[in-house]
Amino acid sequence: MTGDLFAYVDEHLPEFVADVVRLCRQPSISARGEGLTEMAQLVVNAMTALGIQAQALPTAGGPPVVYGEMAGDRPTTLLFYNHYDVQPPEPLELWTTPPFEPVVDGDKLRGRGVADNKGNLAARLAAIKTYLAVRGRLPLNVKFCVEGEEEVGSPHLAPFVEAHGERLKADACLWEGSGVNWQGQPTVILGAKGILYVELEARGAVRDVHSSLATVVPNPAWRLVWALSSLKDSQENILIPGFYDDVTPLSPQELEAVQAIPPDDQELKESLGLEKLVADVEGFQYIRRHLFEPTCTICGLVSGYTGEGAKTVLPSIARAKIDFRLVPEQRPQDIHQKLKRHLESQGFGDIAVSAVEGVNPARTPLNSPLVRVVVEAAQEVYRRPPVVYPTMAATGPMYLFTSASGGLGIPTASSGIEYPDCRMHAPDEHIRLQDFALGIKHLVAIMAHMAEEGRRD
Repeated sequence: MTGDLFAYVDEHLPEFVADVVRLCRQPSISARGEGLTEMAQLVVNAMTALGIQAQALPTAGGPPVVYGEMAGDRPTTLLFYNHYDVQPPEPLELWTTPPFEPVVDGDKLRGRGVADNKGNLAARLAAIKTYLAVRGRLPLNVKFCVEGEEEVGSPHLAPFVEAHGERLKADACLWEGSGVNWQGQPTVILGAKGILYVELEARGAVRDVHSSLATVVPNPAWRLVWALSSLKDSQENILIPGFYDDVTPLSPQELEAVQAIPPDDQELKESLGLEKLVADVEGFQYIRRHLFEPTCTICGLVSGYTGEGAKTVLPSIARAKIDFRLVPEQRPQDIHQKLKRHLESQGFGDIAVSAVEGVNPARTPLNSPLVRVVVEAAQEVYRRPPVVYPTMAATGPMYLFTSASGGLGIPTASSGIEYPDCRMHAPDEHIRLQDFALGIKHLVAIMAHMAEEGRRD
């Protein structure tokens, strides 16, 4: 019963692509606080144009959260979570075209934010526009929660959700995005890893000095390197005492789901120009490690002179940025304290450790009725069964929506417009137009199936 809706999507795809372009022309870089208020208003305007009751609600010190709602034929309510902020576009010289001047190039749309996450937001608005144009009304109630700080760890979202819990109440939530895998199969994601992001700083002399003084002046760069080497061994084992204590084993259902996921380790190696992956993992072990193991990653190192040519200098400061991806039931606050205790026990108590962001891991049960709805809708649109991922390797504030303790306590799953090589967070971020069209249709089908599920209930 969705053929007329799908036909409308195909006929109006250029119009929907233009909507993505309009959103992506506005820079909205949360890492620099650039353009966020303007972007929030742009999202409000896009919703209001469809008849969605929308407003930019303030947060306690951060950019506004855009909230929108529209009533439908059934009392069932579907909440959409998205974000309107994007990653910084640098390095600019690696872009084929300017990042905030989106352009259609053949079968692709290129620009910062087209995949993460403005294209996904536009797809959801396109699905609503399709329903209103073809049927006159939505088949169920919809709500939107669109924040502006996801790319910096959503620091103000938790108090917002707590303050607006009643307003955000829903039967289910669709997360910000997913898409298709390397084989073109649709993917459904039910969870996210947590994260602890920290900065380490080692200090030496009050100023940089001539490197000949290395005989007698302590070098904070070396000290930081020695400290970092105590965190993980050459076999990729994280050495912080107690780090793995709260990691929960996979349930039989989750293990079965992992075994059904087609490995894409070969495609990943080819895409990244690698001969092998960490610990030489492949196949099932690659999937299991990637999705269900925590990490400790050096994201950046800065010290001394790093420009062209030589400068014989002994630096006075060395800094490192590190992220830990966490799995249930690890918690960022606990890992932060364990990290500090570990450094102190190893003689590095002088190294300053500051937590930049922390997000708890999240997981929706595989037997949730929402999972059946999203899977059935994907089968209808893509004409092939989707691959269900119990979690993703990346992070988002999903726990605020899934957790019954401190969150909304509603089942959450994903649908989206991405594919593995869309270069999220990198230069030349893009989407394929065919994935965009299929993603819109999947949203249309999810709303239809969910309304029918509510009718049966």
